[in-house]
Amino acid sequence: MSLSPLSAAPCRLQVALGSRSYPIHIGPGLLGDPQWLAPHLAGRQVMVVTNETVAPRYLARLKAGLADDLEVHELVLPDGEATKTLESVERIWDALLEAGFNRRCTLIALGGGVIGDMVGFAAACYQRGVAFIQVPTTLLAQVDSSVGGKTGVNHPLGKNMIGAFWQPRAVLIDTDTLTTLPPRELSAGLAEVIKYGLIRDAAFLGWLETAMPALRALDAAALTQAIERSCAIKAEIVAADETEQGVRALLNLGHTFGHAIEAHQGYGAWLHGEAVGAGMLMAAELSARLGWLTPDDVTRVRASLEAAGLPQAAPRAMSAADFLARMRLDKKNVDSRLRLVLLRGLGDACVHDATPPETLEALLDDFPRQP
Repeated sequence: MSLSPLSAAPCRLQVALGSRSYPIHIGPGLLGDPQWLAPHLAGRQVMVVTNETVAPRYLARLKAGLADDLEVHELVLPDGEATKTLESVERIWDALLEAGFNRRCTLIALGGGVIGDMVGFAAACYQRGVAFIQVPTTLLAQVDSSVGGKTGVNHPLGKNMIGAFWQPRAVLIDTDTLTTLPPRELSAGLAEVIKYGLIRDAAFLGWLETAMPALRALDAAALTQAIERSCAIKAEIVAADETEQGVRALLNLGHTFGHAIEAHQGYGAWLHGEAVGAGMLMAAELSARLGWLTPDDVTRVRASLEAAGLPQAAPRAMSAADFLARMRLDKKNVDSRLRLVLLRGLGDACVHDATPPETLEALLDDFPRQP
C-alpha cells in the first residue's frame, strides 16, 4: 500500500470484523467533539476510566463531548505499568457495581496502553461483556494496543498472561494528546511504528528513516501519516486473524525478547516500547545469524532505533539464562517449542520455531549490555 500525501486532516480507517467491525478516527482536535463518541455509546450509562497523569489534562475535554442527558461517572486510577493488575481491574468492577451500571453501559478508556488493556478486560468480563471505546493518549497505544481487541493484565511471571479478546466499538485517536507526551514515551511509541515497517512494509520503513526528525519534533502531519499507516497495517492483520492463530503473531516482532526484559527488570523499569526496540534488534541479529538478513539490513534496523531514541543494548545484569527462563513462558510457544518472530527480509516477517538452541544462546551471550 502506498503512503498518502502528508496531511494533518482527520482520517478514518475500518477494522473489518463483520458485525463487530469498528472505525478508527485519527486526527487533531477530535477529543471533546461529540460527533466522534455519541454514535458508539450503547446506552445512557458511561464510565470514563483514566489515570492520575492523564485526568488533569484530558478528562474534562473528553467529558465536554458527552451529551448532558447521559449518566457519566469517572474513575481515576494510579499511573504506571506496575498497576496493570487484577486488583486495578477489580476497582473498575467495583465502580460499575456501586453505580448500578447495567449491560447497556459503555466504558471509555482514556489513557495509554495500561488503561486501555485493563478497561477492555473489565468490559469483557462485566456482566459477560459490555461496550467500550478506546481513546488512547500515547503514541504506543494509538498505533498498537488500542486496535485489535487484546485486553488483559500482567502476572509476576509473565506479561499479559491473563486476559481476553474483546473488541472496542471505536478507537478515537486525537493526535493533539501527543503534545504533552514526554520524549521517552514518544520514543517508546516509535518502536511499534518501526515494527510495522519491519514486518510488513519496507517502503514505510524507508519513509520513517527520513521522517524520524519530524516525528520526534511532533510534526502533526508526520504523526498523522505514521499513525494512519501503522493502524492500517494492524487493522488488516487483525481482520485476517483476530485471535492470533496465524498471521497476527507477526505483530509480536521483538516482543518475546522485550517481554522477557520487562518481566525480569520489573514492570515499568523499562517502558514497553524500549524493551520491544531492543528485542527487535535482537530478532534482526538472530535473523542475520540464520542467513536471512544482511549486515546492512541489521545496520538499518539499528540506525532506525537509534534515530528514534531507543536502546540498542540489553539490561546490564540480564544473562542469557535470564532471557531463556522468561522466554519459555511466552504465549506463542506451542508444545514447549520456542516460537520467535524473525525477519526473512526487511518488510517480510515470519514465525520460526526451529532456531538451533546454540544459535539463540550465542546471540543472547553476544548481544551488547548497557554500561
